[in-house]
Amino acid sequence: MNAASLLHLLQFASPALPIGGYSYSQGLEAAIEAGSVHDAASAHAWLVRCLDEVQARWDGPLLWRLMQAFAARDMPAVADWSACYLASRDTAELRAETVQMGYSLTRLLADLGVADVGLPGGEVPLPAAYACAVCALGIPHEEALLALLFAWAENQVLVCVKSVPLGQVAGQRLLLALRPELERAAATARGLPDEALSNWAPGLSVLSMRHEVQHGRLYRS
Repeated sequence: MNAASLLHLLQFASPALPIGGYSYSQGLEAAIEAGSVHDAASAHAWLVRCLDEVQARWDGPLLWRLMQAFAARDMPAVADWSACYLASRDTAELRAETVQMGYSLTRLLADLGVADVGLPGGEVPLPAAYACAVCALGIPHEEALLALLFAWAENQVLVCVKSVPLGQVAGQRLLLALRPELERAAATARGLPDEALSNWAPGLSVLSMRHEVQHGRLYRS
């Protein structure tokens, strides 16, 4: 990857990007409240399972397809995969999260004059907006996929640091330990055929629904 692509990737995959990623836990706060995640070992187990069952088999593969669709200027495919991703958000919080962040990133791309192709009308999920930025900025797809997986893991680790709680060093140790799983999730996401895609994670869905009525919340999902 050349320097320009790397710098673009660091900017648009950063938790500091002003699209609100830091305000969501994607069900993790509910898992902490329920006691399922309570120390470094249980946090590691939670993240590995989410990577394997959700990120590698649904979110990652759909992002991969969206990047390919944008690169081919295949806007019907962009619209179809975007609709598919929105339909897969099976709780109000998870749907609101991707719509809000997708809207914020879409607005940011417009304000920065980055995107050179249009996004589908209506609600735009975050993976579609990110894929649009990746293709407009000429970022290699493999690196873009791995970067978004890492950004997901980094945000989850930050939730653990604040809410389990874990110390800062323990959080960095946890993030470092996830490297093999992140690489494996990215490889699975790139190679998974359409008929093998799956967002089957009923336990996460139940936790997300419980989070909607949880008292003392720090996060929006």
